[in-house]
Amino acid sequence: MLDIKRLQVLLKVVEAGSVTAAADELFYTPSAVSQQLRKLEEEVGQPLLQRRSRGMVPTDAGHVLAEHARSILSRMDAAISDLDQIAGLKRGSLSIGTFPTLGGSFLPLVISSFRREYPAIELDVRSSRIDGLIGLLSSGEVGLCLLWEYDWHPLDASVFELTPVFEEPTVLVVGTEHALAGRKDVRMGELADEQWIVRANEHPVAEVLERSCRAAGFSPKISFQANDYQEAQAMVSVGLGIALAPQSAVVNQHPGVRILRLGDSVPARRVVLAQRHDRVRAPAEVAFQRLLVEKGKDWSWGR
Repeated sequence: MLDIKRLQVLLKVVEAGSVTAAADELFYTPSAVSQQLRKLEEEVGQPLLQRRSRGMVPTDAGHVLAEHARSILSRMDAAISDLDQIAGLKRGSLSIGTFPTLGGSFLPLVISSFRREYPAIELDVRSSRIDGLIGLLSSGEVGLCLLWEYDWHPLDASVFELTPVFEEPTVLVVGTEHALAGRKDVRMGELADEQWIVRANEHPVAEVLERSCRAAGFSPKISFQANDYQEAQAMVSVGLGIALAPQSAVVNQHPGVRILRLGDSVPARRVVLAQRHDRVRAPAEVAFQRLLVEKGKDWSWGR
């Protein structure tokens, strides 16, 4: 492997015509330049320069290597320029993983601010359930990933570097004609006789409901299993039951429902940003994390 500094020295001697002139331009001593040239000739196994009365001229091998050196050094300058552009967030890309409730509420606000600040950065956003997101993060398909956790389902900090973004409460969704619709707050203990709409397929909010009802001393009566929160809200709006939801899931509120606070009678969900421990973060990732945490501090939406 040829040393790039020695190639630079060779090219400068060929262009300047002498060791002394090259040394002046490189801020080296003439002896240091001569030493580098000798080492380069040893590396290539043939002479690269010939001494003439008016200085140094390249041999055939010197001509060939100097042309390659010119090309290599030009590409190196271009590489440094490209890296400077990326470091200065004037170009580059960023891949982000998210889950549906955040993709439909909080994350677009962050992306909008990020694009205003860094319009040249290309964004690739993937949305999935938590198992899919962990797979994307582990494989390197996304560099940053928004995940959630509950006290009984914590993420493993030994697997990923975790940065808290915000904690969001679980809220109660009731129809506008429901007896509780005029209230702002309610406790789970008041809801023992209610019919419940819950997410299907062992969704995490179903476990939140089960644990919260059990802590309040009753078992929930399930009237409908919804495939998403919009469907759950629609069924609540026609009086089929009431439902629990993380706050971000009801930012896009159905006109036929009311959102009530449950306080600490139900557990909150923690939203975190996950990254691989072994991955060097790109400047765009650092900037996005900063903005994400800043926006997370202001994420209230009626809390």
